[in-house]
Amino acid sequence: MISETLNAPEALLSLQQENAFLLEKIAQKERFYESEIKLLKQQILSLQQMLFGRKSEKLPIDQQQLPLFKEPEQETAADDASEAVHVPAHTRRKSGRKPLPENLPRIEVIHDLSEKEKQCSCGCMKTRIGEEISEQLDIIPARMQVIRHIRYKYVCRACEGTHADESAVSIAPAPLQMIPKSMASPGLLAHVFTGKFVDALPFYRQEKQFLRLGVELKRATMCNWAMQVADKCAPLLKILHKEILSGPLINADETTLKVLKEPNKSKNSKSYMWVFRGGPPDRPCLIYHYNAGRSGDVASSFLGDYKGCVQTDGYAGYDFLDVKEDITHIGCWAHARRKFVEVERIGGKRGPGKKKTNAKIALDYIGSLYKIEKQARDQGLCVDEIRALRAKEAKPILNEFKKWLDEKSIHTPPKGVFGKAITYTLNQWDRLKAYTEYGFATPDNNAAENAIRPFVVGRKNWLFSGHPAGARASAVFYSLIETAKANGLEPYQYLRTLFEQLPKAKSTKDYQALLPQHINLND
Repeated sequence: MISETLNAPEALLSLQQENAFLLEKIAQKERFYESEIKLLKQQILSLQQMLFGRKSEKLPIDQQQLPLFKEPEQETAADDASEAVHVPAHTRRKSGRKPLPENLPRIEVIHDLSEKEKQCSCGCMKTRIGEEISEQLDIIPARMQVIRHIRYKYVCRACEGTHADESAVSIAPAPLQMIPKSMASPGLLAHVFTGKFVDALPFYRQEKQFLRLGVELKRATMCNWAMQVADKCAPLLKILHKEILSGPLINADETTLKVLKEPNKSKNSKSYMWVFRGGPPDRPCLIYHYNAGRSGDVASSFLGDYKGCVQTDGYAGYDFLDVKEDITHIGCWAHARRKFVEVERIGGKRGPGKKKTNAKIALDYIGSLYKIEKQARDQGLCVDEIRALRAKEAKPILNEFKKWLDEKSIHTPPKGVFGKAITYTLNQWDRLKAYTEYGFATPDNNAAENAIRPFVVGRKNWLFSGHPAGARASAVFYSLIETAKANGLEPYQYLRTLFEQLPKAKSTKDYQALLPQHINLND
């Protein structure tokens, strides 16, 4: 009994201390559970936003650049109050249909009155005083045709019946073809591959299209053609690889791909399609590279002894670039920004006069960096001028943003959505600020992300590749087609010209002249 060992005051004090200890322990657990509940609610809101929310990350049009060296926390509700804005006079563009392109051929259809209608009620014939023209856009549906190659034979009649007669027959040489003894013309091959790798039409859908045109063309045949033509284009990819490594900047990204017959892997396992964009800035090159894994060794092998700048997202497979000699690793502000956008979205809408959220303040900082880039584009600045502009205007914003992030990181739970956004940005900071030193670089890796998007769109339609050989063939076509698009070429026209000229190529110089950035489609 307590009363036997302690007197009443001591026992009461002991019980009070024990009670205070237990109450504090309960309070700690309550704070922990409240924190966990808040974190779980954020995760639920984040998942709901991903599934059902708006996908665009575009900032509001009226977003203003933050004043330099001003503490964002000092902003009050009055800072967000609307002010009178003077809008300069402008000319309103006339609404209505855009004129049809002038380069399209015109077919004139004359609509005239009958002779009876041309006669006036007074008995005289009316005189034409003008005309009224309206235009309609028409299309001629695709149609199939057969090209017959007729090769005349010649023989010497004087040698008939003699031993010389065996070698006396002469015939014009057969035209060189991408696939010898195949019925596929360059135009048909270009049409099929443009359909799949530009318009994302799987071969089984094209098979149905050809049936409607009166031709039976099996998907297996088209798949066979793709792999054979891809093999013939392999020398182009080797030259394209060298040209990418010759540029000052390489953008890299990767996305998943399902390959059914990948050796030593299950059907549901993931393989990867990598994309690298580089080369001279005025003649960009792209290479898609298929690999069964996502290891950084893939990028390391592709880059080899490259010296220059490499821009990527925050994937750990690119960490080797931070320690590789003669390479500057540049990060992606679009990825950092995306994490703050997620925080702002799950925070819900805020009414007028409310103080800015921390996520909105971070987005304002990043938006200020992009306004500097827009200013450089609008003014048409050269590389050195862009670097000078960034040193003058972007670096102070970056320094102020870094100071703000450091302060917020101390008081923000790291497991929360906002905490993760801060942690990601601070961990990537050296990469994120590196773009300011290179006028040819941009703040983000959108060049690679935009390049990977056509492949992702196609993947949604054809879902998987049956065999690694098919995945490698797809990589070849995407490389050539996206390089052609990056250099302003129409994909079908480029592929058709390529397939007409490639069988004649013999030397490295011949192959190089057929790359999208060097080819002359007018020849």
